[in-house]
Amino acid sequence: MIFIGKRFIINEQIRGTEVRLIDENGAQAGIVSLSQALETAREKELDLILIAPEAKPPVCKIGDIGKLKYEASKKEKENKKGKKTGTLKEIKLTPKIDTHDLIVKINKTIELLEKGHKVKLNMFFRGREMSHKDIGFRLMGTAIEKLTGKGAPEAPPKMEGRNLNLIVAPL
Repeated sequence: MIFIGKRFIINEQIRGTEVRLIDENGAQAGIVSLSQALETAREKELDLILIAPEAKPPVCKIGDIGKLKYEASKKEKENKKGKKTGTLKEIKLTPKIDTHDLIVKINKTIELLEKGHKVKLNMFFRGREMSHKDIGFRLMGTAIEKLTGKGAPEAPPKMEGRNLNLIVAPL
């Protein structure tokens, strides 16, 4: 269906001299003049709707524009429902994290990955911790090892200011 913005091209808005007409039942009525097609649509108390303007001659269908708009909006809602928004969840870590606390954070990350979310592991360095970035990279390496089979890192861990970030996508 062709529509401009959210508007369909109907009745007098259609340009041209001849159109290929499809009746309300979906059967081909052949190539007729535009005025004859409009007259046929009015007799049946329906609208003439432009379907394929690029075709030679353009294809028009006789139908109820209200019903067509309703079906189009219904189809659009159904398409939106099927789409999954790629949400990014964030897990915050510090370089001084204890082993058990790291395991808890990794388990939470696995849980989020199984639900289909991407997870951003964010490690923040405070003060003098900046001089020990190697500890942070080692912890991120440990996290990557524990997450194998559940998720894969999109890129290696990367420093951004005082943060060490790693984005893990579900498999």
